[in-house]
Amino acid sequence: MHDEEFEKYIKEVIESLPKEFAGLMENVVIFVEELPTQGQINILRKRGEGGILLGLYEGIPRTRRGRYGIGETLPDRISIFKNAILMISNSPDEIKENIRNTVIHEIAHHFGLSDEDIKKARSGV
Repeated sequence: MHDEEFEKYIKEVIESLPKEFAGLMENVVIFVEELPTQGQINILRKRGEGGILLGLYEGIPRTRRGRYGIGETLPDRISIFKNAILMISNSPDEIKENIRNTVIHEIAHHFGLSDEDIKKARSGV
C-alpha cells in the first residue's frame, strides 16, 4: 500500500471523530512511520509491554495539563507504524480496521485514557 493511501485512511478516521473530540485535539501531530525506533521499543519494554507496536502516543495527556495548559511545548506526537499494521492485516478491509483502531487508541491516550481504560471501554464494562 502506498503512503498516500495509508495516510488517506488516517485522515478519514480523524474526520469521522465526533466534533467534541476533534475540537479538543490541540497541539497533536500524527506521523506515519515505517516501524518504531529502537528507543520507542525500549520505552515499552521498560513498562513491561511487548507485542507488535502498531502506534504510539508520546506527549502529555490532556488530563495532566491543568486548567491553563502546559505553556509552550512541542506538539504531542502520535506515530502510526505502517509496516506493523500491514504485517498483521490480511486484506484491505483489515488494514482500514487496524488503522482505525490504532488511531482511536492513540487519540484515547491523548485524552488521558490508559490501556486498561481503553480495554474496558471497548468491552462495554
